[in-house]
Amino acid sequence: MHSSLSNPYGWLQKSLGTIHRANWYRQVKTINSLPGAIIELEGRKLINFASNDYLGLAGDRRLIAAATKAIQEYGTGSTGSRLLSGHRELHRNLEIAIADWKQTEAALVFSSGYLANLGTISALVGQKDLILADQYNHSSLKNGAKLSSAKVIEYLHCNMADLHHKIVTYPSQYRRCLIVTDSVFSMDGDICPLPELLSIAKAFDCMTLVDEAHATGVLGDTGAGCVEYFHCSNYPLIQMGTLSKALGSLGGYVAGSNDLIDFLRNRAATWIYTTGLSPGDTAAAIAAIEVIRNEPEKIRQLWDNINYLKQELPSENLLPSESSIICLGLDSPETALNQSEKLQEAGIFAPAIRPPTVPTSRIRLSVMATHEKEHLEQLVKAFC
Repeated sequence: MHSSLSNPYGWLQKSLGTIHRANWYRQVKTINSLPGAIIELEGRKLINFASNDYLGLAGDRRLIAAATKAIQEYGTGSTGSRLLSGHRELHRNLEIAIADWKQTEAALVFSSGYLANLGTISALVGQKDLILADQYNHSSLKNGAKLSSAKVIEYLHCNMADLHHKIVTYPSQYRRCLIVTDSVFSMDGDICPLPELLSIAKAFDCMTLVDEAHATGVLGDTGAGCVEYFHCSNYPLIQMGTLSKALGSLGGYVAGSNDLIDFLRNRAATWIYTTGLSPGDTAAAIAAIEVIRNEPEKIRQLWDNINYLKQELPSENLLPSESSIICLGLDSPETALNQSEKLQEAGIFAPAIRPPTVPTSRIRLSVMATHEKEHLEQLVKAFC
């Protein structure tokens, strides 16, 4: 025990010093404009390749109008949990829209995607159960698994042979088994081999949760995600996603069977014990789904932009990607930071992603449907 004169928080400064020396230090950057392909960042106008607003809807006037109308009608907040005073007809309308889009029986909206994963995983499995998880899963999936108290075993990234080996070795020791994976991996842009994964899950009677956060609005004929892209909507799986990326709003959702959603309403602590999604965010998400389903040309334009950049950027540094996330690998955090600064000098905002977020440093580019040809050409020129 330290003496009464010691500072119990003194270790924080030492820890921050270690973070600085490793070039892992992070701080916020202030954007003073509407979201979009061009933003004003700390007084400068830059081409934005750092946003998850893949379809450019966060600044769409229709979403703004829908949110404004909902705020005027229902106020700025939901005022309580959905089971007490926080439920509005808007929430039900959004859940119906999501279920219809995802081709599931029902859906449940959470106040964030992170909360959706924490609450769902910890409700479905416990100490007697097993989770098999891709090693590159998002933090929310990893922490949901920890919170559940289930036994967690990671399989090699997108390696179905390793998943099969582990599923043969372990599940008989446990009550239930849940396979958990991102569909599009947020720091790499590659996608999971979903049909093969679901085939393994079916053979061994495992539940499957797929995080569609970075696939929704990007993949599939209607933008419903990786499940639609691989024509797997008829499988009995759990689809999770977010409203805060291609849908330009805030919040998360889980879509699946009626029994699943009814169970989560009664057992998912991060839904039961938190305030319902605000009326403005809810209405904006409803409007976004309507726009995406009625204007498929937005997704086509996004993919035109993605394919152009994949063809024109230096191929030797490109990491494998099948989504709107394109990464260029670099050899150190310092190199990544320097490259990001050079891009900013060239009028481009593209973040350096470094350990511990990822195992190797990189520049992460998020492509948007609203990027114009000259935006893409300027980016390519800055790299060449």
